[in-house]
Amino acid sequence: MGKLIEYFFGEGEHALEFGQMDTLDLLVQQPGWRMGDLADALRVDPSTATRAIQRLEKFGLATRCGSTDDKRVVVVSATESGRKRHADAAARRQELIIHIMATFDQDEFRELSTYLDRFVGSLDQFVAQLNDQSDLAE
Repeated sequence: MGKLIEYFFGEGEHALEFGQMDTLDLLVQQPGWRMGDLADALRVDPSTATRAIQRLEKFGLATRCGSTDDKRVVVVSATESGRKRHADAAARRQELIIHIMATFDQDEFRELSTYLDRFVGSLDQFVAQLNDQSDLAE
């Protein structure tokens, strides 16, 4: 499993952690993110998002600057290196998915799709229940 992790996230001192790759996945989706919005999108505490951005900055993959609209607001974005690293990782992910999906015939693929739909639906229900419980506790 170690080689697979290195294949997707890098190796040695430049390896990204899962959360940092998740952050990079979001950063490339738009030109800039307010830190609070990024934390919400990642479903993490703002301090966790800040730490992920700091590490990405250290690698030259992200940058922070003040908002042009409100200097109190920090906006983060992927650098050109960050966009390249993300594109490379996305191509590797696609290669893996194509390899895996090629092992299924059409009937198996339909079955898998049905099971995955049920899995995601069940996960969504569980999260909704957690959110309902959290709302009641507040």
